[in-house]
Amino acid sequence: MKRIAILGGGPAGAFAAERLASAGLRVAVFDEKLAWEKPCGGGLTYKAYSQYPFLIDNSMPKRLVHETVLGAPGGGEATLKLTDPMLIYSRFDLNRMLLERAERAGAQIEKARVLKMTRHSAGWQLKTTGGTATADFCIVAMGARNPLRDVGTELKPQDTMAALGYYVPGDQQRIDLRFLPGLEGYIWIFPRCGHLSVGICGKGEPAAALRARLERFMAERGISPRDGRFYSHLLPSLDSGSWQDNRVAGDGWMAVGDSAGLVDPLTGEGLYYAIRSADLAARALLSEVGDLAEKLAQYPALLRRDFASDLEFGARIAKRFFVGRILFGAVTERMVELTRRSPRFSLIMQDLFAGRQTYTGLKRRLLRNLNGSLFDLAMSFGLARVVPGQSPSCLL
Repeated sequence: MKRIAILGGGPAGAFAAERLASAGLRVAVFDEKLAWEKPCGGGLTYKAYSQYPFLIDNSMPKRLVHETVLGAPGGGEATLKLTDPMLIYSRFDLNRMLLERAERAGAQIEKARVLKMTRHSAGWQLKTTGGTATADFCIVAMGARNPLRDVGTELKPQDTMAALGYYVPGDQQRIDLRFLPGLEGYIWIFPRCGHLSVGICGKGEPAAALRARLERFMAERGISPRDGRFYSHLLPSLDSGSWQDNRVAGDGWMAVGDSAGLVDPLTGEGLYYAIRSADLAARALLSEVGDLAEKLAQYPALLRRDFASDLEFGARIAKRFFVGRILFGAVTERMVELTRRSPRFSLIMQDLFAGRQTYTGLKRRLLRNLNGSLFDLAMSFGLARVVPGQSPSCLL
């Protein structure tokens, strides 16, 4: 392969470009926006910055947040002290850093959008907003709204989640996550550099209804949407039945990040999977394994072995987590209560936030710890009745 075209310059595209250009390949990145402020919290977990230390060891503005507050109606609130803090960027700054790294590695950055790609015997011909280009191979990194329907994941309505919210003036030291009745999703407040990101993501509910839920929450918190800048975005959230047939590679192309549907179906978190899938795509292309067809077959296998099978399992349990019931209450309520009252369960939540706990291993770990966690919960309620004036949330 003499020339590789990266279609999209977000985290997935920029990191793939850096990896391939560093190996000596000719790489061109096409993106009409380049660095921009994407609507999201902008959080990177310990799993991300421990595997890729440059994400934390740099001079870009960022925040390390050591505390998350979980809330659910009927479950109260629980404060989780993060042993491994969450790293939060402005998406503009994160994207700019990744593109600069790609350019330093030798990638060519083109401020243009790819409108059409045509396959021919010698490779690809690309029609862009800036003219035409050719490539031997393409990596598709155009996000969930990828307009090139013949490449990348094929999203059906049940495979998407809406995300919307406001950037508002303000500052706080913690992340807030709030679960709502009947919502397959959650509300967040993320402290970013210079502002707060206050948003909501949800599946199976119209954007107008999600916005109404969010603005009621903001009114309760005394946060005015009039002071903020509104945003909305579409996120992949693959249904459990869509993972096995997820289209991530084909004749002369691979897809990475959102264009490959690689987003956590429970949390909506996609930054780690964007960077990781870009790394795995580059590994497959640069491997010594056989011809191009074998490299293309290797990429989905790498994804499944690394994280895709775990996300598929997460998709199977997502609906039950958000709207299911357990122990005479909502799952989210009981999760918040257990986080507040059980040290054992709090450790599990720590590992989930850090990215160390897989979904496939979660059931086994919960069963191993359940008796102790329920004992903690029962003792907490019991002591609250025994000690006059002592609220349950102050006991542990």
